[in-house]
Amino acid sequence: MSTTTTPAAPAWGRGLENQRRANLGDGTYRNPVMGGDYPDPTVLRVGDRYYLTYSSFESSPGIVLWRSENLVDWEPVGPTCPDPWGSVFAIDLVEHAGRYYMYIPFMPTSWSRVDAPTIAVMWTDDIEGTWHGPVDLGLRGYIDPGHAVGEDGERYLFLNGVDRVRLSPDGLETVGEVEHVYDGWHYPEDWVVEAYSLEGPKHVMRDGWHYLVSAVGGTAGPATGHMIIVARSRCIDGPWENMPANPLLRCTDPSQPWWSRGHGTLLEGPGGQWYVIYHAYERGAQGLGRQILLEPVDWTEAGWPVARGGDLNSPLALPGGGSQQRPHGVALSDDFHAPAWGWRWTFDRPGAEETARAAFTQAGLVLTGKGEDPASSSPMTVRAPDRSYRVEVGVELLDAARAGDDGGPQARAAETSGEAEAPETMAGLLLFFNHRLFLGLELATGRLQAWTGGTRTWGSQSLPEGTRALELALEKREHIVQMYYRAPGQAQWTHYPLTLECSGYHANTANDLVSLRPAVFAAGGGSARITDFRYRAL
Repeated sequence: MSTTTTPAAPAWGRGLENQRRANLGDGTYRNPVMGGDYPDPTVLRVGDRYYLTYSSFESSPGIVLWRSENLVDWEPVGPTCPDPWGSVFAIDLVEHAGRYYMYIPFMPTSWSRVDAPTIAVMWTDDIEGTWHGPVDLGLRGYIDPGHAVGEDGERYLFLNGVDRVRLSPDGLETVGEVEHVYDGWHYPEDWVVEAYSLEGPKHVMRDGWHYLVSAVGGTAGPATGHMIIVARSRCIDGPWENMPANPLLRCTDPSQPWWSRGHGTLLEGPGGQWYVIYHAYERGAQGLGRQILLEPVDWTEAGWPVARGGDLNSPLALPGGGSQQRPHGVALSDDFHAPAWGWRWTFDRPGAEETARAAFTQAGLVLTGKGEDPASSSPMTVRAPDRSYRVEVGVELLDAARAGDDGGPQARAAETSGEAEAPETMAGLLLFFNHRLFLGLELATGRLQAWTGGTRTWGSQSLPEGTRALELALEKREHIVQMYYRAPGQAQWTHYPLTLECSGYHANTANDLVSLRPAVFAAGGGSARITDFRYRAL
């Protein structure tokens, strides 16, 4: 057993803890503009402000709205959907006739209200106010809705495929049958891609042209797969002409810093400059998930967009000019005095009422146990924006003492009544990809256990008899993870005698489009108090 001492007063801070700021403060920015897993971004301009949301998957509440004045510095408004019907895939956020809409695909889960991909709509007259719905549009088996208005004023939804259906004037119902309208652009056969997967159609008007901005090539898989393509038509009914210089953008070589670049929204930015905002994986850091990138777009005399970010190795001019670093982002550290759902914490594979397990108090978070281990516990996770970071947290088991302790009042009551004892309570700190793939530390009474690869390790650390409270820390430097623990209030950390490597914790290993996230959990028959979660970029 070895020990190490950290600085007496780590600079955790209460402001931004992400060291990879997009706005460099010198009139330029560097991608990503939102570090961490924010896939399938959709952006809407409202006056001089921009609003963004993304696929929130199984977050509940879900569909978090963000705002910005320059497309680089983003801050959360908050979740808009208190009770999602299922896992939320790629949304389209739009405005029509002064009202705001989100067209949302809900996917089946173990707890969902839907048993097939279902597209619904939410709406509001105040984009930062209360959203109404969801309302079922009756569309099954489709994802990636993209709202459009024809030159005749009729409203439509484009769907993956690319199919299309007409909407009612209020946008809350479909009218008529779904029809196929566009076959996409087909890349050369020798390109290395995951699959064709024509998806994510987004509609934009410019100079009397209808443009469709779509994705092909698959979402993960090879670095050179995912890409953005463009087509246009003078009429909403087509025919659609593919851009001669397709694709608009793509990773052309795995040596480039951003892989699987796709699923874009094309929009006019500050000062009239156009941009495409989209997601991509960072080379060598796929575990961070699909991060949001912003790239300037110019228009040719023939009316086609040209992305000019290149391979994104160099800083780009800050949208709208100027050099001020504006407040944006979120602090990831948390004292748990109040909930911060969606933009900070989300449950993995939650039930419909999962947030009821969490009680936020001045003494910290009391989290009711669920399942029998971390995999089945629906951990509370937070998106990590950095390649290297350290997380710390206090953990205290609150249920009755287990066998080997003094029995406790609940255990003695169970003996008297003849009832079976509740399952052993455990809690801890993880780096969690999904329920099949995670690592970290699990505290049970008198024992500290490590997990790696989604399984318990061969040994555990004995603790003083009856130990039910520890401070835990995980330190990730690129792909190397060190683990530490100490008694509450102590200055010195003890190194858990195991060093882990997590380079394979990503979508191409686990076939799941999420990210490796710091997480806290409680499992078993009792509950745990979680205190002073601290995140610091390294």
